[in-house]
Amino acid sequence: MELNDLKTMLQIKQDDTKRDKILNLIIKNTKQALSFKLGLKVDDNIPSELDFILLEVSVKRYNRLANEGMSSYSQEGQSITFSTNDFDEFANDIANWKDENSVKDNNSGAFLFI
Repeated sequence: MELNDLKTMLQIKQDDTKRDKILNLIIKNTKQALSFKLGLKVDDNIPSELDFILLEVSVKRYNRLANEGMSSYSQEGQSITFSTNDFDEFANDIANWKDENSVKDNNSGAFLFI
């Protein structure tokens, strides 16, 4: 995913650069989080077929700026509820990709009895 894609989705003009620093940070953090969820190494690229997750989660994170840590927000009759995990709606897509690419979760522990 590129900065221009995120700007287009957020309806920010491409020549408007005043938010580029925060947008790039959102993209970077979202890539790191998705890489971790996919079981990829730090230097691995996000598979192109999952780029839509990067874009959608980046939009969510941008829209939640100044409301971090809140589960809901309301003002003057408008109410917004935030998901506790930005990736929840993509859990099936992530699991399917991991299955198709034989990536195993590392959350199963091992015990050594002495």
